[in-house]
Amino acid sequence: MESQKSVNASHLGKLGWIGLGHMGSRIATRLTNAGLPLVVYDRDPSKADELISQGAELATSVAELAAAANVIFSCVPDAAAVRSVYFGADGVLHSAKPGAYIVEMSTVAPETSIHLFRAGRERGIRVLDVAISGSTPAAESGSLTLFGGGDREVFDIVAPTFLAFARQWFYMGPSGSGVAMKLVVNALLGVGMQAIAEALALGIQLGLPRDLLFDTLGRTAVVAPAHLGKLATANQNDYTPQFPLRLMQKDFGLILWEATERGLPMPATTAAAKSGMTGAIAGEEDFSAVIRLMEHAAKKGGDLNG
Repeated sequence: MESQKSVNASHLGKLGWIGLGHMGSRIATRLTNAGLPLVVYDRDPSKADELISQGAELATSVAELAAAANVIFSCVPDAAAVRSVYFGADGVLHSAKPGAYIVEMSTVAPETSIHLFRAGRERGIRVLDVAISGSTPAAESGSLTLFGGGDREVFDIVAPTFLAFARQWFYMGPSGSGVAMKLVVNALLGVGMQAIAEALALGIQLGLPRDLLFDTLGRTAVVAPAHLGKLATANQNDYTPQFPLRLMQKDFGLILWEATERGLPMPATTAAAKSGMTGAIAGEEDFSAVIRLMEHAAKKGGDLNG
């Protein structure tokens, strides 16, 4: 793990973090290790045990967290969870201090982010959508990439906290722009993974030695950096989730819904979502498990469900 960066964000006061899943737990750990005062919440309080031992406070509800924090981060699975966290009877918007900042980091539709932005503005709460690009190892090492949407002034105010867990960040434009860029990136990430899986299956069918095939392909210029690590772990038949398949499936759904709404054909993405993300793959495996699916199809004569 990369050494923890020094972060000067004392002007922001106490931070709150909601959602301690694969990504959220690691980012919250980076914030705590950077010496920033942090209060955390997850529906499963046991997920906070390690953070509490490192000095974070535990909130028993999102309302308690919102009342205590000046900057509220959240990273939850989907739009339904975002609505529950922010718009419920005891949600963040009803409990946060006027003038508080919200940094919503979940991958959701831009419309969801815009709705939250407008609701926050009505209550004097400033909302950003700051989407995360990167795997859990990148979160652990503090080398994530972030895409921000919302008011530029607000983005610049909270940006010092990003030093704790990100290598770079980009302001993309008005509310919804951050998650919009995340969907663009993940369209390429998912389609690229499917293309690699198909290419590997072709190589196996052509009789190339598996280890040599994987190693040589990883040394060519055609494999993007984001896929190199996936290729190495897949060669070891290791599909431990760094970006779980169920989240890639969710993101494909968001991408294709947005495209359909705009009358935009995306044949490669549609095909990847349909073929590469079907079959008997466990949702908690990494999305690179499509490599195993295609290898299996190669051995079974092209049957993805065989």
